[in-house]
Amino acid sequence: MRIIDFHTHTFPDKIVGPALESLRNASNTNTHSDGTVSGLRASMKRAGVDVSIILPVVTNPDKASSMNNYAARMNEDFEKTGVFSLGGIHPLSPDIKSVLKEAKDLGLKGIKLHPDYYDIDFNDIRIKRIIDIASEMGLFIITHAGRDIGLYPPIRCTLDSIIDVLKDVKPETLVLAHMGGWMNWEEVNDRLGTIVKEYNEGFEASESKGVYLDSAFSIGDISWRDDNTDGCHQMSDDMFRKMVKTFGSDRILFATDSPWADQEDYVKRINAMGLSEADLELIYHRNAENILGI
Repeated sequence: MRIIDFHTHTFPDKIVGPALESLRNASNTNTHSDGTVSGLRASMKRAGVDVSIILPVVTNPDKASSMNNYAARMNEDFEKTGVFSLGGIHPLSPDIKSVLKEAKDLGLKGIKLHPDYYDIDFNDIRIKRIIDIASEMGLFIITHAGRDIGLYPPIRCTLDSIIDVLKDVKPETLVLAHMGGWMNWEEVNDRLGTIVKEYNEGFEASESKGVYLDSAFSIGDISWRDDNTDGCHQMSDDMFRKMVKTFGSDRILFATDSPWADQEDYVKRINAMGLSEADLELIYHRNAENILGI
């Protein structure tokens, strides 16, 4: 069965060492590969993952264009590497519309948002504008949702902010990372499930539009550097199965957050969930293929 990992991260070779060490220290966690494209490809081979989608996080408003051009150059080797990058943006980037148009022209397909790193709420008018323009251009949005293990509150992408964006902006395709809100899965399931189902009914079943959840850094074990876990944990297998039932397997994307989770371990855990072959087909690759057009 083909496997697409919808949520991974790599770093340019010249900054990967200090960047990973800084993030490890901030999150108190270990990584499972070295953060390079070659390291990701080795992980994919071990896990049987065919395609990995890289999500760039733009933390400097002036760097969005250069990061997107770097992503496009990486994608030139997609047929050989199986690695494909999305685009990124910052709400304070100069000329948002031009940045998004360039990303579209570069063939980047979607835009990653990380409100916590911007220190701007997900339903802030500046982020709403990005989502609105991206939707008009046919670019989907994937956003970090819930707490970030390496950052402290306030949480910038909350359930209330997600619901507000759905009502006010009506994005065509929105992917909520970390199963809709890291460490807030019960509330995501109970509050967002019905809202998302009703929202998705506004789109044809054959369309790749609506709201999706990705499974990045949500199941399995966290590899801590020391015993100070700050109360953080992943969801149980029962919770994952419950959310698949609530949202539908046609709305769940296989994703790991590599290098922060081990791709091989993730595949083993998903395979052991007791899901049907049809559910696995959707989660592992069909949903991603529809969104990405591959």
